[in-house]
This record gives sequence, C-alpha cells and structure tokens, in this order.
Amino acid sequence: MLHLRLITPADVTEEAVRLIERTPGTTHLAVLPGAARNPAGDVVLCDVAREAGDELLSGLQTLGIHERGSIAVENIDLSLSKRADKAEEEAPGEAADAVLWEHLTDATHEESTLSVTYVAFITLATMIAACGVVLDNAILIVGAMAVGPEFGPLAGICTALVRRAPRLALRAVTALLAGFAIAMLMTVVFSLFMDWVGLFTEAQLEGDRPNTGFIYAPDWFSFVVAVLAGAAGTLSLTSAKAGALVGVAISVTTVPAAANAAVALSYGDTAQTLGSTEQLLLNLLGIVLAGTLTLLAQKLFWNRQRERTAAKSRL
Repeated sequence: MLHLRLITPADVTEEAVRLIERTPGTTHLAVLPGAARNPAGDVVLCDVAREAGDELLSGLQTLGIHERGSIAVENIDLSLSKRADKAEEEAPGEAADAVLWEHLTDATHEESTLSVTYVAFITLATMIAACGVVLDNAILIVGAMAVGPEFGPLAGICTALVRRAPRLALRAVTALLAGFAIAMLMTVVFSLFMDWVGLFTEAQLEGDRPNTGFIYAPDWFSFVVAVLAGAAGTLSLTSAKAGALVGVAISVTTVPAAANAAVALSYGDTAQTLGSTEQLLLNLLGIVLAGTLTLLAQKLFWNRQRERTAAKSRL
C-alpha cells in the first residue's frame, strides 16, 4: 500500500476527493479543510494499493495539484486494516508488477546526477577493479562491481527513452560518460603510481590471467549477460526490489572493463585497451537495450490492464 498526503487548493479539493473515491484500490480517505498553511489549502490523506497508484497520481497531476499544492507519496510497511485488504483486492493486477512512473523518473533523476559522491564511487570502484585485474583476483573484481554506481545513469537513459524526457536523457548520458572518463583518467594516474612504488608491473598485466582475462576479450556471451542483467535490474527498480540490484551489479563487466582499459593504457598496451573498451561499450549497450524494452513491455502491460479494468467498470 501507498500513503498519499495532498495539499490541495480549496477549489480543487472536491474534484480530488471524487477522483480518489472512484479509483479502485483506495481507502482511509480523510479531508482536513484549511489545515495547510504553506501553501495554503486543504490537506487530503488517503491510502491506495500500489497497483492503482500510478493511475491515481496521473489523475491528480491532471488537476494541477502538483503545481498549486503538493503530492507526497510514502510506502506503507504495515497496515492492519480489513479495508486496506479489500482495497488491494479491488485494485487491478498485482502490486509487485506495478510501475510508479513518477517515482521511477524521480529516482533515476537523482541517481543520474553527476555529483562528487557519484564520481567518487565510480572512481574508487575502478581503482579496486584495477587492483583486481593486475592481481588476477576475482574477489576484488566482484567487489568493484558491487561498488560501482553506473546502473543509476543507465536506468535513467532507459526511463528517458520510454518517457521521452530529453533533459533526463542528457543528465544520465552526461553522468555516465563523464563519470567513466574521470574514473579511467584517475585510474591511469593510480596505475602509474602503483607501478612507481613497485606494486603494479607490466608483467602481471601481460601474464596469464585465468580469472580476469575475459575482461578484455568480449564475445556474444558478454552481450547476452548484459541484456539479461539489464532486464533484471530494471524489474528490480520498478518493483521496488532493490536487493536484486546487487546481483545485477556483479553480473556485468562495466567497471572492470574500464579499469583494465585504464591500466593497459598506462602501459601502452593498445590491444587490451581496445578490447576492454569494446567490452565496456558492449555491456552498456546491452543494459540500455534490455532496460528500455523491459520498460516498454511493462508500459504496454499496464495500459492493457487499465483498459480491461475500465471495460469491466462500464458493464
């Protein structure tokens, strides 16, 4: 269930209340006339089943409440109410399948920001991966994959393509490309320093690396895994099952490929640099392609779900 807290202008309150009342899956409606001070207006509270949330939010935005008042949404972890149980039964579909498009857009917008924290995380992840490729240590590679924040901008690109949001797309692409560029540049410097102190050697990079050699040797399996991971990651975001993102992060060779390219570049190994860069681009393409198609499929599914629900209500 979701909890909605609205601040509505007095002239819109009745329309908002009627919209809430006729939306299947809503309950616990309360209206507090004149309770809001900044901005001034009425306070409207209600709970709604997650699977009906997107339709209700779209309707409330059509009334302009988000422009003249506010719409706040919170997840309800526990609701002991028979009326809430009935509301979830009345709502179409399943909660786990529902997509809150405004929430997804807002979340990916935040995760796609080229901030100091984002750059720090992707740089540290790339440096950890650099240690992993030189030492041929799979544990370090997995750790670097888990630390890397690059799925946020990738999800932002997918969301922007489906919702036709050019500003979000530009923001996400900028964060992705600039983030990797800065991380790889810093990793080149890091690699040169580690070589200077004797902790990295060219022999280690060029030697037999059974655990990490795949990073600079892309093949179709790399693309297939990236596609599967992109679909899984997108589903984890839209269904609020964030735990699956960890599995997604350690399934794709993005940060390790960037790290291997940076270390190889510091030693002038063109073959490994190009191979690793190809691996990186292949994974990024697979994730974006799969994520976009997954969101389009979910959008189509819920549009048909709404049409069936509307048809039933007219009977």
